[in-house]
Amino acid sequence: MKTWLDCYPCFLRQALSAARRTGASEKKQRQILLLTMQELQHIPEGATPPEMAWQVHRIVREQTQTGDPFHGAKQQATDEALRLYPHLKQLVKTAKDPLEMAVRIAIAGNIIDLGAADSYDLQSNLDRALAQDFAINNLLALKHEIESVSSILYLADNAGETVFDRVLIETLKKTVTYVVKAGPIINDATREDAVAAGLEPVADIIDNGSQAPGTLFSQCSADFRQLFEQAELIIAKGQGHYESLSDVPGPIFFLLKAKCGVIARNLDIAEGDIVVKQANAGSR
Repeated sequence: MKTWLDCYPCFLRQALSAARRTGASEKKQRQILLLTMQELQHIPEGATPPEMAWQVHRIVREQTQTGDPFHGAKQQATDEALRLYPHLKQLVKTAKDPLEMAVRIAIAGNIIDLGAADSYDLQSNLDRALAQDFAINNLLALKHEIESVSSILYLADNAGETVFDRVLIETLKKTVTYVVKAGPIINDATREDAVAAGLEPVADIIDNGSQAPGTLFSQCSADFRQLFEQAELIIAKGQGHYESLSDVPGPIFFLLKAKCGVIARNLDIAEGDIVVKQANAGSR
């Protein structure tokens, strides 16, 4: 998915938010914004939002000499999600359709996105995700694919959301490889975050070799690219993966909540809608 003009002010907001989380002075914040604006002038016309976000957050880390501006926020999100975990498991246990419930729970966790907004209400978003209709509903196709495969490649999105993913993975009862980022970027999950969420006993946790949101193959490791090419089924969580993989053919299902107008318009849905979308068919 290409970068839209509406994305530009969002990149500036992200840069300012990340800089403030490091405790940077107002002078340093201004410098970071000016450098971000310079970077925006050179963005290639066909670049995806994750490509630009990687550049923006690289600037923040370098200028503030802070390796992970969102470290505290990620720990807080994981702790909050873990407090909900027993309730989430009970919802699946008592559901008429446990897999649908687990999918809805996983999508509800996608609200934990500090790239899209600086705050969120996890409980109210969970309540809404459990009740609202899917704006794009390829759930039956996903169920069919899950039944027919022996293993699943699961592309993680954010820390805290990892706990909601854990509920779905435990419901799938399949061999799952859970793919996180190789280094901190916004509040995207790293191995440390996945382990803290309790995923180590239920999935093989690997990183994709990249410190960028979404999946940018040019930055990913050869090992990950091979796994991706050979995967029977790929579950891709969140907007960043849709932005970077929406034009990639293969056995991909996108699970996400549309948290901004750009994504909503691209999918022809309303902001706030939830989605289970099968990728376009075709050879890889």
